[in-house]
Order: sequence, then C-alpha cells, then structure tokens
Amino acid sequence: MSKRIKQVAVLGAGVMGSRIACHLANAGLQVLLLDMVPSTLNEKEKQQGLTPESPAFRNRIVNEALQAAVRSKPSPIFHQQVLQRIRTGNFDDDLPRIAECDWIIEAVVEQLPIKQSLFEKVEPYRKPGTYISTNTSGIPIHMLAEGRSADFRQHFCGTHFFNPPRYLPLLEIIPGPDTHPEVVQMLSRFGDRVLGKTTVICKDTPAFIANRIGVFSMMLVFQIMKQQGWKIEEIDLLTGPLIGHPKSATFRTADVVGIDTMVHVARGLYENCPHDEQREIFQIPDFLQEMVNRNRLGDKTGEGFYKKQKSDGGSEILVLRLETQQYEPRQKLNNPLIEQAKNISDLGERLRLLHQAKDRVGEFFRHFTYALLSYVSHRIPEIADELYKIDDALRAGFGWELGPFEIWEALGVAETAAQMEKAGHPPAAWVNDMLRKGYTRFYQREGDQVQYYDQQTEAYRPIPGSHEFIVLRNYSQQIVWENAGTTLYHVGDGVLNLAIHTKMNTIGSEVIQGIQKAIELAENHYEGLVIGQETTHFSAGANVALILTLALEQEWDELAWAVQTFQQTSLRIRYASVPVVTAPRGLTLGGGCEFCLHADAVQAHAETYMGLVEVGVGLIPAGGGTKEMTKRASDSYKNGEIDLPKLQERFLTIAMAKTSTSAMEAFDLQLLRPGYDHISMNAQRLLADARQRVLDMARAGYVPPTPPQIKVLGREALGLFLSGIYAMQEGRYISEHDAKIARKLAYVMSGGDLSEATMVNEQYLLDLEREAFLSLCGEPKTIERLQSVLKQGRPVRN
Repeated sequence: MSKRIKQVAVLGAGVMGSRIACHLANAGLQVLLLDMVPSTLNEKEKQQGLTPESPAFRNRIVNEALQAAVRSKPSPIFHQQVLQRIRTGNFDDDLPRIAECDWIIEAVVEQLPIKQSLFEKVEPYRKPGTYISTNTSGIPIHMLAEGRSADFRQHFCGTHFFNPPRYLPLLEIIPGPDTHPEVVQMLSRFGDRVLGKTTVICKDTPAFIANRIGVFSMMLVFQIMKQQGWKIEEIDLLTGPLIGHPKSATFRTADVVGIDTMVHVARGLYENCPHDEQREIFQIPDFLQEMVNRNRLGDKTGEGFYKKQKSDGGSEILVLRLETQQYEPRQKLNNPLIEQAKNISDLGERLRLLHQAKDRVGEFFRHFTYALLSYVSHRIPEIADELYKIDDALRAGFGWELGPFEIWEALGVAETAAQMEKAGHPPAAWVNDMLRKGYTRFYQREGDQVQYYDQQTEAYRPIPGSHEFIVLRNYSQQIVWENAGTTLYHVGDGVLNLAIHTKMNTIGSEVIQGIQKAIELAENHYEGLVIGQETTHFSAGANVALILTLALEQEWDELAWAVQTFQQTSLRIRYASVPVVTAPRGLTLGGGCEFCLHADAVQAHAETYMGLVEVGVGLIPAGGGTKEMTKRASDSYKNGEIDLPKLQERFLTIAMAKTSTSAMEAFDLQLLRPGYDHISMNAQRLLADARQRVLDMARAGYVPPTPPQIKVLGREALGLFLSGIYAMQEGRYISEHDAKIARKLAYVMSGGDLSEATMVNEQYLLDLEREAFLSLCGEPKTIERLQSVLKQGRPVRN
C-alpha cells in the first residue's frame, strides 16, 4: 500500500499552510500550494488593468501569503533556492492538479464545515491510494472524514505540525477509525527521515498529546501564580531555561502563540473533556479574558503579557501587572538559590536542588511539578498507551529538555510519588502498582535499545526504533575517557563519540586535550571518531576569556603556544589514521567551525549556523581556518589557472564574518563541501548518521589525506584586497580597526608579499595566520572588542 512521496499539495496558505509548504520544499519535495480566489479586485489591481480572469488576481491570496511567510522571522526556508520547488494556484482553477500529488495536506481555517466542504471538492480529483491528511489542532479526525469514500478514509489521518514547522520538530499523527495501519507507519517514517520530525502517533482525543499537556501546564502556572502571589517576569524566570524549558518560558510563549489561540484551546479542552479530573484548570481566568476583551493578544497586536516601548536611546520591555492591567518596567528576582542553580549544568541535579528548597521557590516547584506529574500519569491510557509518547511530544513540541516522565525519573520515581501523595497530587494507580512490583524507573537500557515501562503488560518494552538513535546519556556505561570539558563514549560498532560540555561548548585546554586523547584512542583501538553532542549548539568557538586574560597579561609565549596547539589539533583531526567526522548543529562558530573544516566529513544538522566570526572580536581565524579557506580556493583553481574571484569569495566570507542560516547555506559560503559533507534533517539521527559515515569510510579502507601544496597568489591578490579595503574605509563602511584586521587577513590569504604565485605547504600559512592573530591580540581596540563580548554578549564596533 505504501507509495513514495515526491509531490505534495498543501490546501490553504495561511500561517500554517504556507510554512508547511516551505518546510516540505526544504526537504526537497515538489509542492503545490493552493488557496481561495479573492472576492473582488483591489484598487491596485484595477489600476494595473487586471480582470477577474487574470491569474495575478486569482492567485493573489496564495502568492501574498507565501511572500509574507518568506519575509517572516525566523525564516521558514533553508535557502532561497527552495522556493523554486513551490508552485501556487487556487481552489477554483487548480484543484485538478492534486491528481499529480502523492500526499494532500489540508490546512484551511479550523472550522469543521469548511474542512468537510473542501474534502468533498477534493475527492473527485484525488487518485486512489493518495495519502490525505488534515493539519487540525483539535477537531476530531473521525468527524472530518465522515461521508468520504472507503479509500479516502483508509488513507486519511491527522498530521498536526507545530508552528513554526521548520524549527519545532513535533509532528503528531492521528489515525481515524478507518485509517490503514500502513498509512500511519509510512507517514511516520516519512516525517522522521525526510522531514526531520519527531513523529508521535496519537489517539483521537481533544488537543491530542502535546497541547493537552502543554496547555494544562500553562493554565496550572496561572493558577499557582495567583495563589502564591508571583509576578509575570518572576514566573518566566522560574519556568524557562532554569528547568530545561525554552527562554520564552510561560508568558512569553503565550505572547508568541497568541493569547486568543491559547484561550481557544483551553476553552475547547474544558468543553470537550467532561471527565478530566482537572477540568477546572482549563476555566479561563478573569485576567486572561480581560486581555482578550482589550485585544491584548500578544505579538500579533503588539501588546500581551509583555509590551515593547520605545525609550530614549532604544526600546524597553514592559510587563503587564494583572491586578491593574497596566504596564510597568520589569523587576529582577534576586534569589541565592536560583543563582546557585544556574551554575549547575546537569538538569537533573538542578531540578533536585530546586525541589528540595524550603523557601517560596521550592514551594512553587513542588506544587507545579507534583500537579503536572499527577496529571500526565492520569492521561495514560486516555491520550496515549505508552508513556514515552508524552515525553517525546513535550520535548519536540514545547522545547522541554526533559519530558514529564523523564523529569519524574530525574527527581526519583518512588520518592517523588510519595511526596505527591502527601501534597494532595496522587499519582495514577498504575504508577503505584508499578512501584509495588519493584519497578522503580520509567525507562531502562537493554543492549542497544531503550525500554519503557508498559502499564498494560506491567513490564518493560523496547521503544520502537530506539536502537537507530544515539542518545549519549544512555551510554553512561560505555564511557571510555573523560575530563572536565569532554566525555568520550563508545557508541557501538567500534566508533567513539566525543561530546563537549563546557559553557556554550567553547574550546579551551580541556577540549583540546579531549580531542587529542580521543584520536589517540581511536587510532589504537577503534574504527574512527565522531565529534558532536545532542545539545543545541556544537560550539560557540574558542574560549574568549582565556584569550583576553593572556593578552591583558601580555603572556605572549603562552598565547602563541595555545594558538599553535589549537592549530596542531586541527591538523590532528585532518591527518588521523582513522576517519574523523564532526556532527555540528546550532551555533558552529570560530574554532568550532575550524574543527569542522579539517574533518574528513561533516554530518551537519539542517539547523547549523556556521561561520568564521573572529573578525567581529578583532582577530582572524587562527586554528587553521584562514589556511583552510585559502587551500579551498587553491583547490578550486581549474587546471592550475589563477582565479582571483574564488579567493575573494573566501576572503569575504571571513572578512565579513558571514554565518550561514542553515546547513544548506553553509555550502554557499564554502564552509561545507559538496560530495564530502552531508545534511541530517532529523537532529535525533545526527550522531547515528555521523557514526555511519565513519563506518562507511573505515570499511572502504580509509587512508588519511596527503598534506597538500597550496597555491598562494602573492602581490596580485594582495593588491586587489588592499585597494578594496582602502575604498571601504574611505567610504566609511568600515572602521580603521576593521581595515587593519582586513589587511592582516589579506596578507595571510595572499601568502604574504610574494612577487608571484607560489606553491606553499600548510605550515607556511599556519605560521602566517598565527603571527597575524598574535599581533592583533596586542591591539587596544581588539581588547575592547573581547571585553565587550564577555560583558555584553556582543562585540563593540570601534
């Protein structure tokens, strides 16, 4: 029954439909995006002489919606090129074109009659066997398919994407009563492997899984806030990164989602869940209804729980005081316990500290967590038979670092269950039964599989497909070596994986030591090495504080040694006798990017933001990055001919500190190489994909590369660069210090003041880039930039 999906029709080009279309195109699919024909010509169209038959008029709604999506921030597309895969049209003229499509996704307004009417129009053109789904966030799936043919119903289900589809990985798949199991399995696999989604198969219950639990947690916070007398900004401090939730926490999330949307979902849950033991939580509090009445709906109206107000010298974020409905400046919560918790990197340890506290912070967390855990335990088997689905949905849909049952396990299942009982938030009966039978964990590892406790069979069962992922915390028994900044795991099949866990995964001596030790062990005992971890960012670059300290103390010999050691580590990655693959995601900047440039292959997550950004702090790349970009320019010269534009492209990539907004864009910047470097759409598969790259190279009889000769262009290139730098400075596009940095960079990438093009070795260029780096470290304006980064999080322009 399963068929390959190459072309997809998206019906409805609103906020969700247009962005779903963009993400499908990101994944390489051909997309047909349709919406309504406008009712009348507008004034602009009349002036242009358009008629009701003009395609520009008939497709105005869909085209404007797509353009608005593309202009929105953050961008829904990986690269402008993906838009070539999207064709637009309208329901009246182009519905027959859905016959060409393998999957049809309905994404029109959330009203049952409108959706049913559209499905009636779709059915005559839909080919039998074509997958068809709805992006509804809450309308019962069985009602949407009523009156349709048997083949339609068998291939129909809910596919609930979370907004924005590019960035939030959750895809809830909701079968109807007649949906064929193969359809569910096919779309689940496709969502995972092609679209990069965490696919969660849900029951057809109100709000499905993620919104049922996520909205409950937000409404619960509203209740506790009122009872305990917290301010909005205090709650957002408590319910954000401190507990492994996104920075938007509770109230900022509500502003982004839309307060009217949240009210709509909560009201729907109250009306449609009459037997929910916590139903009253979903009653809309007076302050929330008042905000809706005043049209304070969040970002869409410019006012919500927060409001940005222009002030002298910039803007100020104000916060709403619910008692008065007036906006005031934010106040900071000073609490020693919170400051202590912020310094604990392990989330489980941090949560235990917060929940054991005897002050009002501890009181908040105990009330919130115990009520939440009680609620999720009572939702099994109502919304899911398997507890891991709830964890998957909250991690992927709401950005929680740990799902509810994972939080429970981090706090201690038995101890927490007892505390919940005392606090009046009893766990569901199946949890107590589990504990009585001697099972004290929700998850365990068995071989290469992760198992979950199944309340139906009262035993542990493997999570389907878990053996295909590498989750490093599950390899705690396979730690080969570790230091303060890195941990080296054996992740199976003779492959090592080095994970960095410094702050922002910055690179200092402990990371350098970790990489060199990992390569040494891999060469002696294993097939190869992956460098990467599951955290949001690969590396924010070198340890700026260390560079600044050595520069201020004028420890030039020690600084030179540190830079040289960094360069040697890059070369160690390049010339190891076993394959080394880096697996970047998120920020991959400066030194992190330089390590990737020297790997045998890069297996990058689609959301990789890569760049050599040292110029911003008054330096040039000196971990081999400047050398490597010069080498890549040399490699591109065809038949040995000099090609200055090729070198200039790479010079500008560094000089302008260009950073890719996706892995796809990193190919444009020549930071990734076609044929060598690959992209993983699914972050959960990134490390496993990288491991497979190592194994493929090892099994093919890996041989390390031969050190190259690099063609540098000397004065011909240097003259071009210096004239361009002079013009930029004279035009006041760059500062005097920017020009000085650019001249240093130009000198290195030209190979110095050579009279003609010359072949040089890598060490020649490494020496030049190191000398330039050290000289810039002695510049007062570079010191100012380094200090600014550490104090304010961004470099000063000077």
